[in-house]
Amino acid sequence: MHIDLNAFFATAEEINNPQYMNKPLIVGGTGRRGIVSTANYEARKYGIHSAMPTYMAKELCPQVIIVPGHFDLYHRLSNEFFNFVRSYSPIIEIASIDECYVDMTDCLKNVKNVERYLQELQNNLYQKTKLKCSIGISTTKFLAKMASDMKKPMGITILRKRDLKTKLYPLKIEDMFGIGKKTSPKLKALNINTIGDLLTADQTALKEVLGKFYYTCMDWISGRGSDVVETQEEDPKSIGNSRTFEHDTDDYEEISSMINKLSLEVSKRAIEEKKLGTTVSVTIKTLDFKNHSKSITSYPPFNSFDQIKNKALTALEELGSLFPIRLVGVTLSSLVSSSDVKIQMSLFDFQIHEDEARTRLLINDINRKFNKNVVKTLSEVKKSNK
Repeated sequence: MHIDLNAFFATAEEINNPQYMNKPLIVGGTGRRGIVSTANYEARKYGIHSAMPTYMAKELCPQVIIVPGHFDLYHRLSNEFFNFVRSYSPIIEIASIDECYVDMTDCLKNVKNVERYLQELQNNLYQKTKLKCSIGISTTKFLAKMASDMKKPMGITILRKRDLKTKLYPLKIEDMFGIGKKTSPKLKALNINTIGDLLTADQTALKEVLGKFYYTCMDWISGRGSDVVETQEEDPKSIGNSRTFEHDTDDYEEISSMINKLSLEVSKRAIEEKKLGTTVSVTIKTLDFKNHSKSITSYPPFNSFDQIKNKALTALEELGSLFPIRLVGVTLSSLVSSSDVKIQMSLFDFQIHEDEARTRLLINDINRKFNKNVVKTLSEVKKSNK
């Protein structure tokens, strides 16, 4: 199962402020360079969509409500969502803040009416959290993801392999998960307008456009993708978040802004779980679907937003010119509990004092041999220069 929250950020704002209900609303920046992060379904009726400049959204709908992102709220509701899903199945893979894959094999084993069961799941989620979701059920993660996108909001789609020709192949090529806005025009130039056209296209030309992703792509649409739901460890060795951009981007300001948001989310999770780490990693996914990572390690362990953000931005710069990218992630790893760090820090402080004492003994020994103060510590030099 792939379960995806509908217009999550906008819905969260409506839950937090019921006066926004049934009014066009967007979450995004208010300045000239502001971008729509999410639009609720009322706003979408005016043609407003995510990644659109905010000023254009206001032109399409002058009365649209614009609110900035409140990531504390989103993180809290996201945790409620995932905890709710775990009450059905503990085998869950978090894909982003508002979506996950779930192994429902055991849950659905003896269920006669699967669709009714999933409708009850949807309704229970709404009753408990006021969050709306769309659900896709299939044999692979890719097909489940595509199925959940077919009906929104509050849709349920069961996609069997025998349904691929009638349900999947007629979809527009730009609607395929994994095909970005820069790739779809290249495919259309090859007269590939639907997902089904991939099967009948000139395969040599298609390989040139897709590169190594060609083989993954053909497996996916043939129903041969991965069906493994990768669960997280109960006591994680790392805490990370990643986000796929609505469009491939090489805009450093947009990428660094996303890193700021991800660093804040990682910091909040680390603080909540009483964890500190020594290594910050940034991962980006380029257009050829290759992952590139850079890590920075420093001591003592930390979990503050500023430290995570600054190291993540430095790591991004050290990755060099690999743009444009489709995904960016920030991870804090080599985690230890905060209680352990307190013990380690006290030992560390003791070691510093011991080292300082050894240094002082060495300096005194050298100065005695020369019968004058030829060696000083840096702090002593600074004091004498004041």
